[in-house]
Amino acid sequence: MKNYEILELDLTKEYTLNVLPLKDLVFFPHMVVPLIVGRSQSIESVERAMRIDRMIFLVAQKDPTIEDVTAHDLYRFGVLGRILQIVRLPNNLLKVLVEGLVRGAVLSYRRQKGIIRTTITIPYTPVTQDDQLEALRRELISLFKTYIRLNEDLPEELLFSVNQMDDIEKVTDFVAGYLDLKLEEKQRILETYELEKRLTLLLSILNRENNILDLKSELDLKVRDQMMKTQRNYYLQEQLRVIREELGEEAEEGSDVAILRNKFKKKALPEEASKKVEEELVRLAKIPPLSPEYNVIRTFLEWILNLPWMEQTRDETSIQKAQKILDEDHYGLEKAKKRILEHIAVLQRVKQIKGPILCLAGPPGVGKTSLGKSIARALGRKFVRISLGGIHDEAEIRGHRRTYIGSMPGKIIQGMKKAGTVNPVFLLDEVDKINSDYHGDPASALLEVLDPEQNHSFIDHYLEVEYDLSKVFFVVTANNPDAIPEPLLDRMEVIELPGYLDYEKLAIAKQYLIPKQLELNGLKADELEITDDALNEIIVNYTLEAGVRNLEREISKICRQVVIQLSKAKKPKKIVVSKKNLSRYLGEPKYTASKFKGHKEIGVATGLAWTPFGGDLLRVEVNLIPGKDKLTLTGKLGEVMQESAMIAVDYIRSRFRKFKIDQNFTNKYEVHIHLPEGAVPKEGPSAGVTLTSGLISALKKQPLPADLAMTGEITLRGKVLAVGGLQEKLMAARRHGIKRIILPAENKPDVREMSKELLEGLELIFVKDYEQIFDLLFKK
Repeated sequence: MKNYEILELDLTKEYTLNVLPLKDLVFFPHMVVPLIVGRSQSIESVERAMRIDRMIFLVAQKDPTIEDVTAHDLYRFGVLGRILQIVRLPNNLLKVLVEGLVRGAVLSYRRQKGIIRTTITIPYTPVTQDDQLEALRRELISLFKTYIRLNEDLPEELLFSVNQMDDIEKVTDFVAGYLDLKLEEKQRILETYELEKRLTLLLSILNRENNILDLKSELDLKVRDQMMKTQRNYYLQEQLRVIREELGEEAEEGSDVAILRNKFKKKALPEEASKKVEEELVRLAKIPPLSPEYNVIRTFLEWILNLPWMEQTRDETSIQKAQKILDEDHYGLEKAKKRILEHIAVLQRVKQIKGPILCLAGPPGVGKTSLGKSIARALGRKFVRISLGGIHDEAEIRGHRRTYIGSMPGKIIQGMKKAGTVNPVFLLDEVDKINSDYHGDPASALLEVLDPEQNHSFIDHYLEVEYDLSKVFFVVTANNPDAIPEPLLDRMEVIELPGYLDYEKLAIAKQYLIPKQLELNGLKADELEITDDALNEIIVNYTLEAGVRNLEREISKICRQVVIQLSKAKKPKKIVVSKKNLSRYLGEPKYTASKFKGHKEIGVATGLAWTPFGGDLLRVEVNLIPGKDKLTLTGKLGEVMQESAMIAVDYIRSRFRKFKIDQNFTNKYEVHIHLPEGAVPKEGPSAGVTLTSGLISALKKQPLPADLAMTGEITLRGKVLAVGGLQEKLMAARRHGIKRIILPAENKPDVREMSKELLEGLELIFVKDYEQIFDLLFKK
C-alpha cells in the first residue's frame, strides 16, 4: 500500500465528487477506516473514483434501512475522503480503506450514470491558538480518559493515542469518532465546523455520558453484591438444612413452616384438605426460602388455613324478630319477606337445610342489594357481596391455577374468606350483566355454585380441593331476568320486586329517606320539615322512576340547601318545605303529570311497555300518505315489533268488512308507523293491539280515547295473547294518570296477585279477541 499525503485543498474552490452513502456510520476527518461496500451503486461509485483521483465524498444516510438511496435520504454534510486501498471479497463485495480529510458542505446532489454525485464546498473558520482553546483541549482529554475508564468496550491504548496528538482539530474528531452516540447526535458534531463550538458541544456530551456510565457502574456493583449475598445465603441455608437433617432436628421455632404447622394443628379441616396441607408442608420444608416456588406454596397454605371450613354462625330462628328487622329496613317487598320467614320457619324444625338461592329481579332503586343485607341481619349471619357486572373471565369465579404467576382464588372463595363462616348470606349483584368471550363464560361457572345438588363439592382451580357451599344463603340480583342464561335462571327462585306506588314512595321517604339524609347532612328533626304535599310533588313531577334513588337525591338536595340557609341565619329556626316553596329548592318540575294527556288524535294510540327500569307508556303514531304498497316503520323498532306491525296490516285487510274499511287500502296509501323517542330501542310483541288500533284509527279517521291504554300480542287471526311485565305496565299507567286499560284475558291470574292499592281506581278491560277491542273503540 502506497503512502498518500493529504492534498493541499483550495478552501475557496467547489469540488464535484462521487458519493459513498454510509449506513449507521458518521465518518470524521482524520479517521482511517475499512468499509465493506456491497450495494451496486456504491461499488460503481468507488470504482469510478479510483479511476479518476481516488477522492470520494462520505456521507451518512438518514434511514439506514433504505437500499436504493436518493438525494433526499442523505444528510447535507459529510467528509471529503481519499481511497487508500481496495480489496475484492467473495460475493461481489469490496473492502475499501478510506481516510477522512476535511468536512464538506453539500451544495447539490444529482444522479449521473447510475451513481450519485455531489458538488461541495469546504467550510472553514480560521483558528487562533490561545489559552482558552488549550484549556478546552485539556478538559476534553481529561473527560475522554474518564469515559474510557468507565466504558469497558474501549481499549486503554486510546489514552496513549490521544496524548500524542497536538493538533486540536484532530483531538476533537478522534474523540467524536469513539463516542457511543446516536447517528443524529454524531451528525450534529460533524456539522459543527467551528472549533470552539464543537469543543463546547463535545464537553457537554462527554459530561452527560460520563454521568450515565457512572450510574450504570453503581447499579452493576449493587446487582453484583446482591447476587453474591443471595448465593451466600442460599449456600448457608442449604448447609443448615443438611445439618438439621443429619441431627434429626425440626425446623427452628418461628420459621414459616413451623408457624403454618402450628396453625394447621389448631385448624379443623376436611380429610381431603387436611391431606393436601400435609403434603404441601412437607414440600415447603424442603424448598429453600429464596426459591420462587417457596412463596407460591406458602401463599397457597395461608389461603387454605385462613378459609372457613367448619366455622359457622348460629341461625336466628325467631320469626317475630326476623319480621321486625325486615320491616325496619324495608317498606313493602312482601313476597321477598314472606320467603325469608318461610326459610326461618323451616329452620326451627329442620336444623340443617340446604341454602336457598333467591333471585331478586326488579328495576334499579327498589332495594334489591339492601334487602340482601337485611336478610343477613334477620338470620343473624355474616354478609358478603360481590359485583358480577362486567365480568367476562371464568377464572374470576373459579380462580386461576397455581401454575400462573400471581394466581389467586376466584371471587367465590375470596368472599368466603372475607365472611369467615361457612353459612353467610352471599349476594351476587348484577348477575344479568355478566359477559362472555374467549376467556370463557362466567355464567357457566356459576352453574356449579348455584346448584344445590352440586355446590357441596365446589372446586376452585387455585385450591384444587372440594369446598362446601351448600350452607351458603345465595341471593342474586338482576334488573332483567331475561338476560340471564336459561340454565342458570333454572337454578334460582325468582322473586319479582316491582317498582313502588306513589303512596309507598311517600311512606319510604318519611320512614327511611328523610331521617337518613338529615343524619348525613348534620340536621336535626326540629330544623327541617318536608310536608306530605311537597313529597308528593317531588314524586310526581321531579322523579319518574320505579325505585326511590332519584327521590333520595332530591331530598338530599333540599337538605344541603337548608344547611346553607341555617348557616346564614342569625338565630336558630325551623324551615318548612311545602309544595308552594318547593321550586325554590329544586327548580322547576322536570316532568309534567303525563306526557300523554291531551286531546284525542286520529291515528294515535297509547300502549304500555316494560323496560329494565320499570314500566312506561308507548305512543304509536300512524300516518297515511297517498302512494302504494309501502310500510315504513321508524323509532328504532326491533325485529319482533316490526313483525307485529306487518301482522297488524294483514289482519286489518283480512277483516275489512267487519271494520268497514277499503280492502285495498295498501294500493292507495303508504303507511308510516312511528314510535316517538326514536333513539330508544323498542322490542317485543306486546304492542300488537296498539299498532292495530292506531292503524284502524287512521283508516277510519276516528280518534281514540286519550285516557285509555292497551297492551297485548296479536295473531293473524286476531287472538290477543298474554304479555309479561304487567305490574310495571300498570304502575306506569297509574303514574301517567291513565284510568282505563285493555289487557289480554290470559293475564287475569297475574292481576289477581297484585295489591289492591295498585288496582284501586283502574278500570281493567280483559279481551280474548281483537274484535272486542274494535267494538269498544270504534263502534258508536
